[in-house]
Amino acid sequence: MSENTTTAKAAKPRSTTKQANSVEFTADERAAIKEYSNELKTNARRGGKATKADGLTDLMAQIEKMVEPDRTMAREVHELVMAAVPQLTPKTWYGMPAYAFNGDTICFFQPANKFKARFSTLGFGDKAKLDDGDMWPIYYSLKELTPEVRDRITELVRRAVS
Repeated sequence: MSENTTTAKAAKPRSTTKQANSVEFTADERAAIKEYSNELKTNARRGGKATKADGLTDLMAQIEKMVEPDRTMAREVHELVMAAVPQLTPKTWYGMPAYAFNGDTICFFQPANKFKARFSTLGFGDKAKLDDGDMWPIYYSLKELTPEVRDRITELVRRAVS
């Protein structure tokens, strides 16, 4: 046997099955990604910068697509957020109502039905100034908008842009 035949091994064909480290998105996640892509395209058609009125129109359209009780909660959260910090710019983010400050997404409302969760969520982006030591929450579960919850939302949104 020659040296080449003893040390050379036949190349094995790559498997056509899924790799162990591949990422597979759920249908809901793929839909959210598609919505985000459409948001970017719409923004590009608007010349790269949506106005506050454009963002509000888009946000309200997304809220109207929601099923109850998400729709009612989203409307109420929208009113609370805009009353707390009127200078926020309404927009959509992955098909969810969101609010930006100086171009950065500060917070968003994720309806329970979006990913078939048992509760809606108020989330905050990394630009939100909610820092509290070495660890702090950025997602808040919303089951009901009690007076205490309304006050907490107002406080968090104001703090997020302070």
